[in-house]
Parts: sequence; C-alpha cells; structure tokens
Amino acid sequence: MASDLPSPSADGPDPTDADYDYASADVAEPGLVADLEELVDGDVRFDTYSRQLYATDASAYRRTPIGVVLPRHTDDVAATVSYCADEGIPVLPRGGGTSLAGQTVNEAVVLDLSRYMDGIGEVDPDDRTATVDAGAIVAEINEAAAPHGLKFGPDPAWRDKSAIGGAIGNNSTGSHSLKYGKTDAYVEEAEVVLADGSVETFGEVAVDTMREEADPDGDLLERIYAELVRVLDEEGDEVSARYPDMKRNVSGYNLDVLVAEARGEWTDQGEGASGSSEPGTVNLARLLCGSEGTLGVVTEATISLVDVPETKAVALLTYDSLNEAMDDVAPILDHDPAAVEVMDDTLLDLARQTTEFGDVVGLLPDGTDAVLLVEFYADSDAAGREKVADLVADRRPGTDTVAAPTDGRVASDEPVRAVAALEAHDADERAKFWKMRKSGLPILLGRTSDAKHISFIEDCAIPPEHLSAYVEEFEELLAEVGTFASFYAHAGPGVLHVRPLVDTKSLEGMEQLERIAEGATDLVVKYGGSVSGEHGDGRARTQWNRKLYGDDLWTTFRELKTAFDPDWLLNPGNVCGDHSLTEHLRFDPEYAFDAGFEPALHWDNENGFEGMAELCHGCGGCRGGQSTTGGVMCPTFRAADEEIQSTRGRANLLRGAMAGELPADPFSEEFATEVMDLCIGCKGCKRNCPSGVDMAKLKAEVAHERHEREGASLRDRLFANINLVSRVGSALAPVSNLATKLPGSGVVGEKLLGIARERDLPAFHRTTLRDWYEARGGAAVPAADAERVAVLVPDTYTNYNHPDAGKAALRVLEAAGVRVELADVEDTGRPAHSMGFLDTARERTAAAVADLAPRVADGRDVVVVEPSEAVMLQSDLLDLHDTDDAAAVAANSYGVLEYVDAFRLDESMDLTGDGSLAYHGHCHQKATKKDHHAVGVLRRAGYDVDPLDSTCCGMAGSFGYEAEHYSMSTAIASILYDQVSDSPGEQVVAPGASCRSQLADREGADGDPPHPVETLAAALR
Repeated sequence: MASDLPSPSADGPDPTDADYDYASADVAEPGLVADLEELVDGDVRFDTYSRQLYATDASAYRRTPIGVVLPRHTDDVAATVSYCADEGIPVLPRGGGTSLAGQTVNEAVVLDLSRYMDGIGEVDPDDRTATVDAGAIVAEINEAAAPHGLKFGPDPAWRDKSAIGGAIGNNSTGSHSLKYGKTDAYVEEAEVVLADGSVETFGEVAVDTMREEADPDGDLLERIYAELVRVLDEEGDEVSARYPDMKRNVSGYNLDVLVAEARGEWTDQGEGASGSSEPGTVNLARLLCGSEGTLGVVTEATISLVDVPETKAVALLTYDSLNEAMDDVAPILDHDPAAVEVMDDTLLDLARQTTEFGDVVGLLPDGTDAVLLVEFYADSDAAGREKVADLVADRRPGTDTVAAPTDGRVASDEPVRAVAALEAHDADERAKFWKMRKSGLPILLGRTSDAKHISFIEDCAIPPEHLSAYVEEFEELLAEVGTFASFYAHAGPGVLHVRPLVDTKSLEGMEQLERIAEGATDLVVKYGGSVSGEHGDGRARTQWNRKLYGDDLWTTFRELKTAFDPDWLLNPGNVCGDHSLTEHLRFDPEYAFDAGFEPALHWDNENGFEGMAELCHGCGGCRGGQSTTGGVMCPTFRAADEEIQSTRGRANLLRGAMAGELPADPFSEEFATEVMDLCIGCKGCKRNCPSGVDMAKLKAEVAHERHEREGASLRDRLFANINLVSRVGSALAPVSNLATKLPGSGVVGEKLLGIARERDLPAFHRTTLRDWYEARGGAAVPAADAERVAVLVPDTYTNYNHPDAGKAALRVLEAAGVRVELADVEDTGRPAHSMGFLDTARERTAAAVADLAPRVADGRDVVVVEPSEAVMLQSDLLDLHDTDDAAAVAANSYGVLEYVDAFRLDESMDLTGDGSLAYHGHCHQKATKKDHHAVGVLRRAGYDVDPLDSTCCGMAGSFGYEAEHYSMSTAIASILYDQVSDSPGEQVVAPGASCRSQLADREGADGDPPHPVETLAAALR
C-alpha cells in the first residue's frame, strides 16, 4: 500500500490554482486513489512528493504516509474515514504538523485539515464562545475574538501555526497555564467523525443517558457508551488514585477528567474556563482532548473564550544556580502569577551572544546562573506594580527588597530566594524580556552538527515543590550518559523543557537516548509527575504510559481505544499502542546523506552544506499567516497555502532526495520545477526561521550544480548577465525601449525567452548615472572639505534604469559633506548569484573586491543604492571569498540610508519633510536586520512613516518576469497591496527596484513609487 508512487508532471503545478490535480494516474494502488477522488470534493494526493512532505513534523521522527487527502468539509472527512474503515487502511488527522512527539506522522492516509477546513465561524461575545473548523489557526481565532476583548485562553508557543484541532488532539496549553489550564477546559462541543465514518456531536451528556443507550453489541456510539460507563463504574477509583495530581498532565487518555466530571469534582480548571459539569454529567468532547486523533477526527469545535487582560507586569529574578531558582518556584506561586518561566545558564549564555539581548543579560549580576521571569495580570498599571513589589519584597525574608543589579548582592544571613530583580511594566520592555526568554532556543535548535538537541523527554511535568530535586538528579543522569541539556520554559506549573544533545546517527547516541528516556521516566514516577505536561505521547512517549499508570490502566486505555476504534485504524500506535522511542527516527545509524557534489560556496557552519540541508526541525515557523505573524518568511506559502511552498517543505524534500528517501534527482529539471524554483530567494528564512535554515543559499548551490550538469537556458544566462544586457540597451536607447512596446513583442518574448507577456520591461536611459556623474565633473565635495569619503557603486539598475535614485543619493550625501566617488565596478555579482551561476558570481565579486578593497583601505566607505546589491557586498560576498580584502569590503559596505543612519549624516542636513509614508522594506535588508535604518532617517526628516510588516513583494529580481512564475509573483504581490491599502501612509516608498516595479502594477498606482533616498532628497531645502 505504501510503495513509492510517481510525482506530478515535470511541467509542474500552478501553485495558486486550487483545482490542480496532484494525484497521479499511474500509481501502485490506482483503485484507492480513484475511489477517494470519487468520494471527496477535496484534494487527493498520493504522489511521491506529497507523501514525503507529510512524512515528518516538528519531532525527531519520520514515517512515510500512504497518501494525503485535503478535505474541504466534514462530509469529505466522513467519506474518507468510512472508505478506509471498509478497506482496513489507517487514517491520521493533521493540522499544522507542529507536534513534537511524532503524533502527526504515521503510515496512514493523512487528513490535512489545515488547507481548507480552517474557517472561523461565529464569535459570540455574549456567550463568550467561538465555533471554528478544526484547521483554524489559534492566533487567527484570537484575532477574530480581539474586537470583543476576548481570546482563547491556552497559548501554545506556536499558536500562529497551530490548528485548534491539533490543540484539542494534544490538549495543548502554554506559558500561562497557571491561569488558563489546558485546552480541555475550553472545549464546549465538538463535531467528530468516528472510526466507522459516522458523524456525532460530542458535548455534555448525562451518565444516566449513556447507561440507557449503552449496548456492548450495538452500533459504534452505543459500544462507546458501554465502555465509558464501565470505566466510570469499575475503574474510577483506580483513575483517581493513579493519575498525577497536576494540572499539566497530557499523558494517556483524559480519563481523570471523565471521572472527576461524573463525580462533580472537576472545578477551577482555568480562569474563564467553561469549567465543570454537574455531578452525573460528563462532556465527551473533553475526552477527545489529548487523544491525538486515536479516538475520532474532530472537524469542528465550539470553544469558550476569556477576557484579554487589561495589563501585565513582569519581574526578572536572578539566581546563583538553577537549583536555587527551582527552590523558589513554589513560594512564588503563592503570589498568584500568570506565568513563571526559567532560563538556565546555557540559554543565558546564548542570549548574551545576541546583539538584541546582550545588553539585558549584561545587567544581570556576575555569577547569575538562572533567571525566573514572573508575569502578573492586572487591572491597572498601579496594580501590576504593586504585585511585582510584593513579589520582590518577599524574595529575601527580613529585607524590604532584593538588590537592583547595579547594587550588587545584599548581605544577609537569611536564605536567599533571589539575588536581584529587574522590572518591566511598559509593553515594549515586557516584550523584550519575553523575547529574551525565547531567544536562546533558536540557537539551541540551530546546531548543524550530527548531535542535536532532540525533543523526546522535553516536557515532563513535576510538582513544583520537587523541581530542585528533579533537576539535580536529571543533571546527574545526563552526566552519567555523557551529554548535557538546557533547562528552560514553564517552571511555574513544573514543566521544564529539557532537550539533551544526542547524535542519533550513532549507536552510542541511540543508547544515550534510551537511557535518558528510561531514567527521566523513573524520576517522573518517583516525584509524582507526568511523562508529558504539554506535547503529548506520540512516538516519543507512548511506551512510558504503561510505567506511569500501571498495567491495569494501560489495559483500560487499550479497551477504550478498541471501543472507539475496533480495528485500530485511527492514528494507530499512539497513546496506548506499540510505538517505540527509537523506531522511525529521522536520523538513525542507517541514515546516509550524499549531496553528490562539492559545494561551490563557503559554509562556515558545522557539517557545511549537509548540516544546513538537515537543519530544519519541522516547527512550521514558515507556515505563519501574514495577519498574525508578519515578517518575511515564507512568502510563497502565504500566497499558495501549500506545504511544498514552505521552507519546511523544500528543506524536507531536498534532504530526502539527498538521503535517498525521495526517489528523485535533486538536480533534475523536474525537481527544480516541483521544489526549488518557487523559492524566491528572499532570505526570510535566514532571519525568521527559528533554526536559521538558509534556503536561498541552499537553492543557489543546487541551481549551480544543475547548471553544471544540465546546462542553462538562454533566459537564465541573460538575467545572470543583465549588466551587459543593460549596457547594450542603454547604448541603443530609445530604440531599445520602443522595441519592447511594439504590438506582439510580449508574445514573442514569452515564446522565445519565457518572459511573461504581462510584464513591462524596465526602460533604459541613454544617459546613465555614470555619464551624468562624469559630465558634471565627478565628485562635488573637495577632499579637503569632506566629512567622509564614500565610494558609490553604480549598480546595474541604478546606473542604466533609474539614475534618478543615484542622483538623489549623491545629493543627500553631499548635503552632509560627504565626498562621493564612483566605483569602477557596476556588477557586484548579485544577478549571477541569484540565478545560480556561482563561478560567474565569484569572478565578478573578485573584480568588485579588487576595485573596492584598496579604497576601503584608504578610509573610504562603500555605498550602494539598490538593497540586494548592498547585501551582496555585505553578506553573500563572504560565501564566495574567504579573504581579508573581502571581509574588509563587507564590513565597510552600506545601503545608502543605512549609511546616513549609521553615521547620523542627516543631523547636519536642513530637512523639511512633510506627509505620511508607507514604507516597504526590501526582503534582503530585512533578512540582515538592516531595514530599520531608512525608517529612522525619514522620521527624523519630518515624515510620518508606517513601516509595513511585509514579506517579499513577489517580483524578486527576475522571478516576477518569468512566465511560469507570473501567477505566484502576483499572488504574493496581492498580500503587499492589501497592506499598502490598509496603511495610513499617503505615499508608498520602497528601496528595491523590483519592489517599485511590482508596486507600480498596483491598481490605482501612479507610476513607480520613489526610492526612499529620493524622498529624503525632496526634503532638503
């Protein structure tokens, strides 16, 4: 059934065409595909690529599914489940694929509920509920509820990528579980497809009603009722005795809630929670919480909502050791905080290395080995300050307060609860503290070595009073097996995230994995905790439920599973099945990676190209929606809503092809068309991906090797040599411009070169920027009078297509007393690099370094108008040249307004800017964290600037001109157009030539918007 199946046509799908047929006609089981296509309105995808895309999630596991169905509604789900039940085929429901324990990968037909079944129905502010599809993203539910001052209480870390169905399946919670508890407390009702394909609505039901309708020999629902009544009658006491007395327990089935509800004992589950049932009444929707799709497929849910807090206050408490911090958690809980989060010395050291948080960590006293971030909810700022003050005063008995970090330690014979405290009451400061708490994890997950910080025992829940002893023994266990881990996250409810560093590619690492898991589970049982307090059982922890609950309850779990799913076809193996920790790992001793070529670029990370190709850990950060996350990554996914267009999708397919898991040649035209070509090289993943997967660089390597093996098209060569083309076009202007306007020229260009007929090509100027500069006599500021000396690179677009931006740059810099010289070089190598001609790019960057390095050595700065060309010199240059001269050029190169801002050149200008601007930054500048400079300069010039939290414009150099990419380009552009329309800015400005060209096509646009340096020049008196 799960044999390899062929991929889609090499011609490739239009990713914006919802009607594209992904299913292949030539499959090993053609009847299965044909039958499902006949039964459902959604998509049926059994091709090799789709199966590989769904073989992994955010866990350490990999399991190739039988196929994928993307249902459009509940009837599709019911039809698929019913058919698979008749045929004996397993089924797995899946949302965003962000699970950490491996519960969303299986050898089954995957039901991806996130593609179409993501609607948000009625938000009822009076009843404080929302009815939503299972695929609705948690953050988008909050966005819909926000106008009513409401939100969904639980806040999983990946709520901007996680579906509510997944939150129900995992019984998710988050940093504020001290206030809100788990998802089960907020599920009022659920529409569920049972194992036979029948559709039921689960909600409150009287136990007596279940007794009346129970029939062990009846239909499926009657058999379920019979088993639930038996559990209540015969197993209730055992459930009450064996389940951990903790709010943060998601191991096993939710039988403790079932029993407590029936007895009227399930109360106070979270602030604003729908709470408890009357004695003798249970809510069966809550039984599905934490069941990981093994009992039924939730397709819709009615959830209760809570008030958004009026304000918050944060204290950052410092400690000399992690154990001292853990000792202080239980006393802190007496102050009723909303969250208590911990960072250990490992994460503090990682945060210290970052530019953004180094200054905050620097405020901590010397010797700080751990911090606790304590947050309070409050009705007013004054109330929040009072709560923090009470907490701080209580941290050292006998004194009024702990020391501020600058005061050093307070001498005292009393037990130390905290050494020092920082406070944050302003929203920006609070956000900075929270970002610091989360800052180290991306670095932790960014290891490109074979050893990685794996999630397999990362969310054990321990009663807070035992945390110190648990941490001490866990650290001893890690030392015994020869590794280490960082301890961080939710100290308040006793859920420490622990990711040991383990190399599962080695036999030694596999042994470490087993020993750590076994030992940690023993500690959990010893201290009355739970194997999982947040992320569920899945493949990583299912086997430990027997040890946690004992043989009797393990048997009860299996009998419950059988009652719901007689043939064990719903996500089999999870919760009470036969999954083993060490089976089906993504990386194991049999794994082998073979890139099949020698990389052309410098890779300074461990394991080089291979390490980067294996880096994606599957968290789904690239799947975030524009409305809830912003940022650059990943524009193609936002436009197409297809897994294959996400960074995660491309990374998984590239790694799979090079590891032999995907029977595809990664350098073939087919692989390029299906996988790599629609990466637009925005570099957003380099900045926004939690692990720092650099897909643009990976694509450049693969494209280069493909050119080496297969050759390249005429169009690709023309775009790679656009500087030469532009030089000829400029020399022939205006005739060259008229030629592109002739009737039929667009059709000819598309047929001969593959250039989209819908696009207007940039116009060439007969008088280039260099011509103008030389005609006026060169540099205008005498060397003796110059404040600084800059070498302006007349990049291709600025020199030949838009010299006015270059003239504006000279006017601005010269107004600040800068002597501006023109570089001899024009082509920085960016076009060739973007097209994957790395040898050509190396030659051209070598010429650029030869021209610019001596000037830099003489004290000159390098300035570039076009952002992508500036980033080429600042960053990509070093991937091609590992020399001191290249490093000197990179360190002294600037985008034009970055240069103005860095040296505060505008402070010497007489600027009278007026009006409001919508600023769209270039994605390359955003990826390198340089997009803010222009905003600061324009604001100081007098403009009211709204910086759009936008992704790539969709033009991406040559991408938007390529006929086969036109639809994707315009789909991405539509996102930007909406942001511009929603902005209060009256005039849009953008530094990127491609961006301005794309924005010129916006309905109602009046030609190309200006480069921000032109806007700044206009403000000069």
